[in-house]
Amino acid sequence: MLRASWKSLMARKLRLFMSAFAIILGVAFVAGSFVFTDTLGRSFDSIMNSTVGDVVVRPVAGDVDIESQPSSETLPGSLVKDLASTPGAARADGNITNFGTFVVGKDGKLIGGFGPPGIGANYTDGPAAKGLQPLSLDAGRWPKATGEVVLDERTADKAGYLIGEKVNIVSSGSQPRISAKLVGIAVMEGGTAGASLSIFDTAQARDLFMEGKDTYNDIWVTAAPGTSQEELRDAVAAKLPAGVEAVTGDSAAKAAASDIQEALGFITTFLLIFAGVALVVGSFLIINTFSILVAQRSRELALFRALGSTRRQVARSVLFEATVVGAIGSLVGLGLGVVIAMGIRTLFGTFGLDLSGQSLIISPRTVLVSLVVGLVVTLVAAYLPARKAGKVPPVAAMRDDAVLAESGMRGRVIVGTTLTVVGAVLLGTGLFADVPKPTYWVGGGILGVVLGMALISPLVGRPVIAGIGWIYRRTFGAVGLMAQQNAQRNPRRTGATASALMIGVTLVSMMAVFGASAKASIDAAIEKEFVADYVVSSAVGIPFSAQVTRELESVRGVAEVAAFRWDAVDVDGERGSATGIDPQHVDVIGDAPMASGRLDALTPTSVSVSEEVATARGITVGRTLELTRGGVTKPFTVSAIHKESTLLSSDYLLSLPGLESLGSPRTDAYVFITREAGTSAAQVGRDLDTALADLPVVTVKDQGEFAEEQRSQINQMLYLIYALLGLAVIIAILGIINTLALSVIERTREIGLLRAVGLSRRQLKRMLRLESIVIALLGATLGVGLGVAFGMALQRSLADDGIDVLAVPWPQLAFFVGLAGLVGILAAWWPGWRASRLDILRAVTTE
Repeated sequence: MLRASWKSLMARKLRLFMSAFAIILGVAFVAGSFVFTDTLGRSFDSIMNSTVGDVVVRPVAGDVDIESQPSSETLPGSLVKDLASTPGAARADGNITNFGTFVVGKDGKLIGGFGPPGIGANYTDGPAAKGLQPLSLDAGRWPKATGEVVLDERTADKAGYLIGEKVNIVSSGSQPRISAKLVGIAVMEGGTAGASLSIFDTAQARDLFMEGKDTYNDIWVTAAPGTSQEELRDAVAAKLPAGVEAVTGDSAAKAAASDIQEALGFITTFLLIFAGVALVVGSFLIINTFSILVAQRSRELALFRALGSTRRQVARSVLFEATVVGAIGSLVGLGLGVVIAMGIRTLFGTFGLDLSGQSLIISPRTVLVSLVVGLVVTLVAAYLPARKAGKVPPVAAMRDDAVLAESGMRGRVIVGTTLTVVGAVLLGTGLFADVPKPTYWVGGGILGVVLGMALISPLVGRPVIAGIGWIYRRTFGAVGLMAQQNAQRNPRRTGATASALMIGVTLVSMMAVFGASAKASIDAAIEKEFVADYVVSSAVGIPFSAQVTRELESVRGVAEVAAFRWDAVDVDGERGSATGIDPQHVDVIGDAPMASGRLDALTPTSVSVSEEVATARGITVGRTLELTRGGVTKPFTVSAIHKESTLLSSDYLLSLPGLESLGSPRTDAYVFITREAGTSAAQVGRDLDTALADLPVVTVKDQGEFAEEQRSQINQMLYLIYALLGLAVIIAILGIINTLALSVIERTREIGLLRAVGLSRRQLKRMLRLESIVIALLGATLGVGLGVAFGMALQRSLADDGIDVLAVPWPQLAFFVGLAGLVGILAAWWPGWRASRLDILRAVTTE
């Protein structure tokens, strides 16, 4: 029996390879996801181990956020000397770090900034944990005086600077523009993962980032020989003042690496979601392929039964074929996954996350999961066809009836309807109920509805096929009628084939509706609330120096300038978002809906609380709140309660001086500008651009440009999703090709008879092409319908988060349906060509 199964498998290599291709793509995404994230994790582990000392001393709230500025809490320089004399300490070194310092290349373009930070730091020769030297010189020397800088090797190469040349640098510190002589090029242990390093002399670093004060962001204490990190930490902790903590280098590195990997964990989730989509779509292809093969081999399988094979042996023979397909697909998918990981690494390199210095990590877990996923999905998909094969009675050897009976539709419809209803309930619960991890509820609901619709698609698709058939009969006559009847001959097969395409189109349509709604909401909010003529913002999402704002005030034609800052504060132990505004120019920011009080009356000691927070916590005007940031606590009087708007959506609104009194850095997130009456908008815009010409980290935009910038970010996300979902569509196309090709074999005698009575080759190709188009349009129609429903539900669930305008891109959805028709034409080419080449006499005499 095993030998017969192997021969049967080899006789159908092409069709089974097409089934394996679906597994290959799904497993490739699983393997690629794990390989890339393991490589990413190894890279950050290496970097973090190079950026901590044996013991790290820092403010209690001094954890560094790589996406913004480090905490403004600092340590006095005198503490370095005190800690150096700690028993068990070999030395202590103070570190100054700024995460908004970027090198400008010779071509005037910013180096990095789109993800990994631009780091400005002081030079010390202190070792990292366990004696590791984090930086080594590749050329030149370390900076010794003001006006000198050392760059990392990658940044110097990309910027085009050589030792001895002047380097242009922009910073979020008190000096937005820095010019320094390049005196050395450094190499970091483990690479920089795309971050750029600018190393200054300690005195200059104080001037640039600490306002000239003898302070540090943190201090490394190096252990003397024979002293453990834990012992040194305990000894250091005994000498620290209140508000300062000591942690071991190992724990600091582990926590920092864990935080980064958690922040980047969406990459794994994102890729695994698409791997799941590919595997679900692929399982439809496998089920269809094996179902058709079992039907076509009914006489062969019955002969096995007549010769003494048991039902279990026949079913096992089909599962053996599925195992071979799954194993080959998994192995090839694992190899392709490595290629995908290399591609992802290259793609992220274009955004600044450079992992080229880290070799790919292929862990045993990746290999095991890839093989198990591929085999399990294949075997589960082939189980029902195998079970059906075992039920073929020996008497069937005397006939050849491959058409599936309609009697099984009742159970299918009941299961499909149940899944659809349960999925809809889960979807509604995740979207509108207060449940833990709503994303899982939504994902499970969408999966349930899609699988349910796939099961009942033969029933739901009847009106669609009938409508298309009506057009076919009037346009193509008898050929169109035969195409319709062929599509209706086996509704379960047609439905399963169309369902594979339906899944891809559903997700694409859902994202199209969500994207259109997001862009429409942005346009509506900007048109309603954007009253300024221009907005100035960071090109890399990092706040810029307040000195830039002061420079813009002097540009000719500028009437008002309003700075806008974001931060976070703690109130009674609860973290809340905070925004700093200029009360004197609050009208430039936009119309702020108020429940009580006025924003223009904010003082350095007053605060406005959002209506939501005030209601939840019982806060009223006149109450005093203790606001804490970075270890600094100050009392603020509640003078106003504001309602939510697009720009002023923070929990707490403070004046700029009030936010600065809490230690918030003097860096602005946005600056809103109005021009003087009678001045030329174009001329003022050009003058603003000129003022910022040497600061590529900062850009100025008018209302239309600002809206386009926001829309472009959504478009980039959609393009990436469309590209990945395109793989599901490719699998669906293979499914249509597979179904038609197997259908041609199944109908060989019928095709021969049609050719014998006068059907031309062109008409035969047209018939198969029309049949393919019916399948594709059925999948696209069901997919668009579900996608619109899911997209509308998603939009309504996010209405309170700013996506409050529903927009359905009907032209784009119509394009998807038209594209599906084109897919049907392309999918029918090979089966049609093969059918047209059949010899009429041999076809007529086929058993």
